[in-house]
Amino acid sequence: MTKTAERQPVTKAAVPPVPAPSPAGDRRRRRLIDQARAYAFLLGGLICFTLFSWYPAIRAVVIAFQKYTPGSEPQWVGTANFTRVLHDPEFSAAWRNTLTFTLLALLVGFAIPFLLALVLNELRHAKAFFRVVVYLPVMIPPVVSALLWKWFYDPGAGLANEALRFLHLPTSNWSNGTDTALISLVIVATWANMGGTVLIYLAALQSIPGELYEAAELDGANLLQRIRHVTVPQTRFVILMLMLLQIIATMQVFTEPFVITGGGPENATVTVLYLIYKYAFLYNDYGGACALSVMLLVLLGAFSAVYLRLTRTEGVTA
Repeated sequence: MTKTAERQPVTKAAVPPVPAPSPAGDRRRRRLIDQARAYAFLLGGLICFTLFSWYPAIRAVVIAFQKYTPGSEPQWVGTANFTRVLHDPEFSAAWRNTLTFTLLALLVGFAIPFLLALVLNELRHAKAFFRVVVYLPVMIPPVVSALLWKWFYDPGAGLANEALRFLHLPTSNWSNGTDTALISLVIVATWANMGGTVLIYLAALQSIPGELYEAAELDGANLLQRIRHVTVPQTRFVILMLMLLQIIATMQVFTEPFVITGGGPENATVTVLYLIYKYAFLYNDYGGACALSVMLLVLLGAFSAVYLRLTRTEGVTA
């Protein structure tokens, strides 16, 4: 008789417990999902930005080093386009006019919006109405505004000379004179673009604590002293930022000389951007046009870097 083996109870292997998801992991997963969803919504805009902004800019840099004319195969010429452009007599005139225009715009178009903002800030009645009046030129299309001022500057039946004749004052050639054409365009650009600047200044002025003005009045400060010691120091960052933005904008002036003067008289109003237009669409020299564009890009990029640096520094110290 065989002895049967005694059966031992079968023990199951211990299964380790499933760890519960950590709150940090959940938050990271939700953050990734939210970011993916946000980029999905931005995808259309990013594609348009790439196609219509970055690609043309990169393509222009490439063409600046090529001999490129419509209907022909591009040829790599190195820096020949830059050399040819630098020796063009219109090159120095264009840069001189652009820098002069920028300087005049800072002298004329930078002080007037600040003064208008000070006046609007002191108004007690009809403040909304005058804000609309000041901002109204910005809402007019730039070409329409330029055509309006072209008629205004007409040396024959223009409104400017008619007003001078009515006041028995000597008339002017305005945009048709070599000495007055550039300042005439500065007036146009200032009138057309100062509305937004005035509103930005006005917002900065209204953010100044009233206690500072009250303390200055108690110390016997007059209006000019309050502006000098309270208003300007409290708005110096906004003033600096708008000055840099205005430099970047005025160095790209094109509409006014293109519509009103056509670069004349005697190249007195040819700007860098207008010269780029002439190289591309009148001379069919896309290499030269892109070379000029790259030069302007480098200069404006330097101002943009200063602007970004200052805004980032202000954001850190705020």
